This record gives sequence, C-alpha cells and structure tokens, in this order.
Amino acid sequence: MLFDTHAHYDDPRFDADREALLSALPEKGVGRVVNCGSDAFSSRRSLEFARTYPHVYAAAGIHPESAGEYGEEDLAAVDALLREEKVVAVGEIGLDYYYEDAASRETQLALLRAQLKLAEEHGLPAVIHDREAHADSLMVVKEFPRVRGVFHCYSGSVEMALELYRLGWVFSFGGSVTFKNARKAPEVIAALPPEAIMLETDCPYLAPVPFRGKRNDSTLMGYTAEAVAAIRGVSREEIEALTWLNACRFFGLA
Repeated sequence: MLFDTHAHYDDPRFDADREALLSALPEKGVGRVVNCGSDAFSSRRSLEFARTYPHVYAAAGIHPESAGEYGEEDLAAVDALLREEKVVAVGEIGLDYYYEDAASRETQLALLRAQLKLAEEHGLPAVIHDREAHADSLMVVKEFPRVRGVFHCYSGSVEMALELYRLGWVFSFGGSVTFKNARKAPEVIAALPPEAIMLETDCPYLAPVPFRGKRNDSTLMGYTAEAVAAIRGVSREEIEALTWLNACRFFGLA
C-alpha cells in the first residue's frame, strides 16, 4: 500500500470527481492520504475530507504564499483545528522566496515561527515548504529543537538534508523525481538513511512522467515509487513498505 503524505484535494481541479476519486483510493493501492491546508479555509476543508473518508487525514496551516493576507484570527483558526482528532500535522507552512510579489521575508519568517510554536505546543510534526529559502528554513527550524517535521518535495543539498536528519527531520519526494532534469533529489534520496524517506504527490501538481503537465492524483504514486526504488537499488515493493511504515510512524498512526 502507498501512503500519500502530501495532497491538496481541496483544489478546484478536483471539483468534478473528488468524491469518486477519494472513495476509490484504497482499492487502487493508496491506503492513506494527508491533505494539507494552505490557509484557514482549506485547512477546514481538509478536516472535512478526513471526517468523511476513513483513509484521509488532515494537516492545518498557512502556506507562505498566503502570508500577506493572514491575520491573528487565521492563526487562531489553525490553533483550533490542531486540536481535532484527525488533524495529524501543522502544514503546509514554510518559506517561499521565489516570487517577486510574495509577502516580505520578514512577514513569512514571523508566520513560520508562529506556526512552529503551534507545532511545539500541540506536539505535532510540521510540514515544511521550502522554495529558494534553504538557509532561512534551516535557521528557523533550528530555533525549535523540540519540533520535528518533514521537508516536502525537498530540493536542497545533500549536506543540508543530512544536517536536518541529524536534527530529527525527514523528507518526502513526489513526481518531480521522475523528471529528466531531476538532479539534487536523486542524490539526496541515495544519501539518506531509509527511515528518512516518505512519498507524496503534492497533487494536483507535479504529476510524474509519463503524465507530466497533467493533473496529478494519488493513483499515480507508483511511478514515483518506481523511481525512488531505482535510485535506492531496491524493489518497488520494498519502497512501498518502507515509506508506508515511515509515514505511519511520522504521523503517529498505527
């Protein structure tokens, strides 16, 4: 069975077939999914999905792309959601310095620190988005030594990955590892200890080859598992079993 540790089924691209798709996942080899929030509204929707489908869980958080619009009421909403039984992580949170019109770095850093504090208070792992912000992401997580989490779709260096691993952090990888131009991620996957690796889709984004450019969903994870297995020099079945165990342990699920 596959465990999709990072999805966005609240995205409008799933409006036409969301119910049928989510309902059918277990029979298609996807045993669990964590749907990650991007703001207070999508975090609430993630919880709705988790309450509706036994195999779906939720993460609640404010994405750095939403940092320019958040207020204290949004943090309060996330705080409340983190008390819910099927909310298993704080996320998707982090830093994104890629876009010129993004919220200021100071605003993003303040929001990240506030949400890592929530993770610490609730004893939950954090799901980190790190785009073009590797040094600051590492700096901030070091400020919260009692918080553990995952860097999703990790794109940093091997050296940074190993430093984060020593701090108790893990990493998830999606369809981008199947791309011909993938360079850093395969090196990181080869270097990491097996217990530090999980799988994700980030759907509807980052569909694996041969579906690149199309809408992604959890049923396509097998292509990612195949790619990770090839990098590690093991079978796909071994990667599925390993990443299932890692994800269940990470999210505190039996």
